[in-house]
Amino acid sequence: MKMLTKEQTQPLNHNQETIILDGASLTLEDVVAVARNNRQCAIAESAKEAVRKSREIVDKIVEERRVVYGINTGFGSLCNVSISKEDTVQLQENLIRTHSTGYGEPFSEEIVRAIMLIRINSLIKGYSGIRLSTVEALLAMLNAGVHPHIPEKGSLGASGDLAPLAHMVLPLLGLGKAYYKGTLYSGKEAMEKAGLKMIQLSAKEGLAFINGTTVLNAVGALATYDAIQLVKLSDIAGALSLEVHDGISSPFNEDLHTIRPQSGQLATARNIRRLTENSHYITEATPDHVQDPYTLRCIPQIHGASKDSIAYVKEKVEIEINAVTDNPIITRAGEVISGGNFHGEPLAQPFDFLGIAAAEIGNVSERRVERLVNHQLSNLPSFLVKHPGLNSGFMITQYACAALVSENKILAHPASVDSIPSCENQEDFVSMGTIAARTALEIVQNSRRVVATEIMAACQALDIKGYQSGLGKGTKAAYQAFRRHVDFIAHDKDIEMYDELNKATMVLEDSEFLKEIEKQVTLDLQF
Repeated sequence: MKMLTKEQTQPLNHNQETIILDGASLTLEDVVAVARNNRQCAIAESAKEAVRKSREIVDKIVEERRVVYGINTGFGSLCNVSISKEDTVQLQENLIRTHSTGYGEPFSEEIVRAIMLIRINSLIKGYSGIRLSTVEALLAMLNAGVHPHIPEKGSLGASGDLAPLAHMVLPLLGLGKAYYKGTLYSGKEAMEKAGLKMIQLSAKEGLAFINGTTVLNAVGALATYDAIQLVKLSDIAGALSLEVHDGISSPFNEDLHTIRPQSGQLATARNIRRLTENSHYITEATPDHVQDPYTLRCIPQIHGASKDSIAYVKEKVEIEINAVTDNPIITRAGEVISGGNFHGEPLAQPFDFLGIAAAEIGNVSERRVERLVNHQLSNLPSFLVKHPGLNSGFMITQYACAALVSENKILAHPASVDSIPSCENQEDFVSMGTIAARTALEIVQNSRRVVATEIMAACQALDIKGYQSGLGKGTKAAYQAFRRHVDFIAHDKDIEMYDELNKATMVLEDSEFLKEIEKQVTLDLQF
């Protein structure tokens, strides 16, 4: 994850429609809107009432001095240690101080905003016993753009994301560090500069803040959203490569795929047909051109498998962003149940799957890059330059892609198969789900760079062949949108390639690129 810089921080936009949080209807698109576009949020009145009723139960427990885990006991293996009514406030602050043990680079602003949003949405379901004023204090931070400094490492994904969420809470108490308008301050300074009041935690509140899957969910949610965009971009890249190589159309016929009706496969074949509609360069099989290689012919099967995996992960994410992952939970009937909803296993395995799905997109794209730059496979000039030898052209773009996909293969090792017991063996099986989410996000980013390289190389090849005017309906839109930002590289002269590759990557990171193409053709995740 990159350090947050002042230049990366956008001003808050108060003119967009406010997202109303009710604990039940938050979508993946809402998370992205708040995390990346600084959408403002408010709590629904129905949710406020649920929070108040839940808190009344906690207050009654404290008043009656009943011994209940998390309210007036120690935590983890110290659950049998009773805490006096007078010490319950100190207990909660101690919990936040001691659990803030994160390490490494801070999470980006967008991830921190997603963390804050998802935690608020969970707490307002009314099963956590937190005061409404305490939840509203976190919401005020989110809306004002006070972003806690949260190190990205240190969570086991059970009991929830304890360490990173403790860092989220520190500024509310005037502790820790936070960014405000792109500058890092002490938590107290950031709150004061934003005109926000600090709070004192009451019984159960510290635990309610930190005992949940919120961090792994936030990181994984953004990774999932980006992976959805990635598989659409990979279809565009594949279609452009298909045009370069005068690819055969029959492997994309619907009749072929309806007899193996895998949803992602069907959707991918349809996407390729739409993208290449009216193309002058997509061909029929001939005695001299009987088959295309797998990386072209099997695009529906390869890309489609990743689409199916990503669709599955999206379903899990949208359940979790509207779930209660606290412990203990306060039922509507007033019962306090100590269970395991904080455990990250339901998302750890999907996020491992997400990383594998994104890695495969990078793998197949890198092979198509090789096919574009290799004269023996393309009948184009070696490395897409006029004078190979004197000029290296696109030679090392493939090297860089190979490095990224090889790194992805290491990152794609499943985190969820690992566990280390903690808390004196009370917490003896953990999910490592936060590691799964972080690595999935990194794999998505690496694969996006590879796909950007493929699109750049494919557009270069199309220019060399003079194929710009006869492209398909969607590939033409993609070529034109890309060329508005990244120029043809004169293939008789070498340049510093990283600048052009960075431009290409930024084009794909900008949602406008996909939007322009989808004005011409619809690109589906599933059939």
